[in-house]
Amino acid sequence: MASTTGQRATSKLGLPALTGMVVGSMVGAGVFQLPARFAGQTGVYGAVIAWAIAGLGMLTLALVFQTLAMRKPKLDNGVYVYARTGFGVYPGFLSAVGYWASACAGNAFYWVLIMTTLSQLFPELSPVLGEGDTWPAFIVSVAAVWGVFLLIRRGVREAAAVNFIVTIAKLVPLALFLLLVAFFFDWDVFVGNLSGDAGAGGDSLFAQVQGTMLITVFVFLGIEGASVYSRYAKKRSDVGRATVLGFLSVLALFASVSILSYGILPQAEIAALPQPSAGGVLEAAVGPWGGAFIRVGLIISVLGAYLAWQLLAADVVFAAAKDQDLPRYFAKQNSREVPERAVLWTSILVTLILFLVQFVEDALDFTLDLTAALSLAPYALASAYAVKIAIRRDGYEGAAPARRNRELVIAAISTAYTLFLIWAAGYVFLFIACILLAPATALYVVARRQQQAKVFTPAGLVVFIVIVAFAVVGVVLLATGSVQL
Repeated sequence: MASTTGQRATSKLGLPALTGMVVGSMVGAGVFQLPARFAGQTGVYGAVIAWAIAGLGMLTLALVFQTLAMRKPKLDNGVYVYARTGFGVYPGFLSAVGYWASACAGNAFYWVLIMTTLSQLFPELSPVLGEGDTWPAFIVSVAAVWGVFLLIRRGVREAAAVNFIVTIAKLVPLALFLLLVAFFFDWDVFVGNLSGDAGAGGDSLFAQVQGTMLITVFVFLGIEGASVYSRYAKKRSDVGRATVLGFLSVLALFASVSILSYGILPQAEIAALPQPSAGGVLEAAVGPWGGAFIRVGLIISVLGAYLAWQLLAADVVFAAAKDQDLPRYFAKQNSREVPERAVLWTSILVTLILFLVQFVEDALDFTLDLTAALSLAPYALASAYAVKIAIRRDGYEGAAPARRNRELVIAAISTAYTLFLIWAAGYVFLFIACILLAPATALYVVARRQQQAKVFTPAGLVVFIVIVAFAVVGVVLLATGSVQL
């Protein structure tokens, strides 16, 4: 997951600078998790296939957002607005809440990751902080969440200097990781990890690849931010090139971190490493200093990115309220022009998620997977909207037929890919999403009544009934222990 901090350019940017901004929007804390997450599911063959699928799918998704930014430039209130415009007010509401919840789960993930990383850096803290799933860790994390709330409430925004430090904290440790892991690469160990049978319990190659899909989504979160940078380009033609070049650079980085690790340790040992597992891999290669270096860089990166992600989550709520998809209560700003109520409820949801993860088996993996899973429906609806406008030639006035056909194919592939990801995520996260969305619909009802508008269209009512049914089933399965988190 990457920081999608808003950029404020004073001059137009060329291709290299635009490419760098695209890279910065996608590289985040998730990359440090890759070795163990991949080794826990598959070997080298499965990893190569998984990155090929993720590469093609996520590239088409990036190009979809680029297309939408170009064809529908007035729809600039966030990802959810594409669902609203294309499929109705209630799907737009669901997309907004899902995207907001995804960002909040990501913020909870950040604090769990910080706590578990501190435990590794300072072993004496391990009995207290555990893997981010102890009550002392919860108390420290919640105190930090509300400390950030007070800062934002006073008008604190992310600063360019902080963004620069965060970028260095991410990229320098990763560059050193790749250099040293390549130097200490053991071909015999790598060959022993080709099939992936040891770590995945003999699962089929397809099942192994399926098991990696959520982590690939997580590391690419922020991909929609690439389209934001079109406004800063010296030449419009540079935007598409920067998107592709930046994406391919990030894909190469992610694939290298996960695949090169198979040449350092046997798969089962990589899978057993505590997160952030990139530190454990480097520690195995060069000694304790390598792991410490990675972990310090990660903490600096995450602390710097957290403010941006908290602002992002609040901005989703604020924008939806401004569009009257949420009650106007959330659109109110304080004297410092901060959407204080949106920030307040974002902090409450992050706190609630941190509380809930105290009762799950693996807090870090759970928050990571929840973040990725909740982002999928907004991505799928945005892709489907791109298909819809291409078919209807909406926004394609004066465009060459070949250009429209190409964008239609890309949008169709992206839609199929995101629907595959929803299936690959599994039914547990579908139930969790519905358990969240069903009661949240009360906010939608309030917003519609404030406008004195009809609450549901017939299609919207069907969607609501389906969501309630899945929520009820999910609650029953969790209550009876049939589903374990």
